[in-house]
Amino acid sequence: MPDITSFISDLAHNLGLKVVAEGIKNQAILDLLISLGCDGSQGYYYSRPLPPDKFIDWVNEVNL
Repeated sequence: MPDITSFISDLAHNLGLKVVAEGIKNQAILDLLISLGCDGSQGYYYSRPLPPDKFIDWVNEVNL
């Protein structure tokens, strides 16, 4: 996985794009993807999907 992820990240950055990884489930995966050049991430590690009203509460709770 690291080779193709690193390649995709490098390609995107060379095209002037940001890289967002999805499906982050734990800190180890997040650390690996950051080391491979991902600019952002989303997934269950942060939160399960939320309805809009609960999302606003979550954002306020984590001070984003």
